[in-house]
Parts: sequence; structure tokens; C-alpha cells
Amino acid sequence: MANLSPDIFLKLHTAAESAAGKSYAPYSGFRVGAALFFDDGIVTAGCNVENVSYSLTICAERTALVRAIAENGSARKIVAIAVINLNKAASPPCGACLQMLSEFVAPDAVICFPTDSGMVEKQFRELLPFAFTDWKTDDDARG
Repeated sequence: MANLSPDIFLKLHTAAESAAGKSYAPYSGFRVGAALFFDDGIVTAGCNVENVSYSLTICAERTALVRAIAENGSARKIVAIAVINLNKAASPPCGACLQMLSEFVAPDAVICFPTDSGMVEKQFRELLPFAFTDWKTDDDARG
């Protein structure tokens, strides 16, 4: 796993929790925040934003990713991710979020998220071992 200090994980946890507080979740009440730590030291956070149609809802992880790319470009790699749920419910990232993040994670990226038995830390590749990769540049595919 990436050799990250406890201070980095505390910074990510705090950023994710702050983002979750800004969540727009009037339909489910499921308030989630995510924070991404990049190899250049930048932290970017996002929250879930619901829509009455549900299928147009965007998860916190994807909000953070889209924001990070919009603000700083796509050349950086994510080395750590934290997900927080203000409802204290288990919140592993969904498959769509994992697939989106997989294009930008470092090979040894770690992710921390709440489960029924508390917070866990896993290597990203453990959660999405068979990510879709760019078939045109498979040897160079991220993740």
C-alpha cells in the first residue's frame, strides 16, 4: 500500500466529512462526501448530489473526480481516497465510481470507507480487480 502518513488520512477524512455536510440528498437522506489525494499533494473533495429521477444522481466520488479534473487537469494520479457517510452507514464506492476513478489511480492507491464494522482501508485494486482498461493502450492503462 502507499506509504501515507496518518496526517494525510486525517486531512482526507476531514475534507470528505466537510463535503458530506454540503451534500444534496433530500430524497434518500444518504449524505456522502469523498476526498481524493493526488501525487502532487492536492486534495479535492466532493459530495453526492441527488435528483428526483435518481438515475441522474451523482455520487460523491465522481463529483470529487470531475471537480479535480476541471480545476487541475488529468495528468495527476490519485494516491489515496476517503469516503465518509454522515448517516454512519456502510458506504463502499459503487461500481460506476470505481470504474471512473480507475483511470486516475496510482497502482498502489488506497481507499478508506465505512463498513458495518467500522472504517476499513483497502488497496483500490482489491475493490475493482477487473477494471475496464483502454484497449488501445492496454500496456499503459492506469489502475
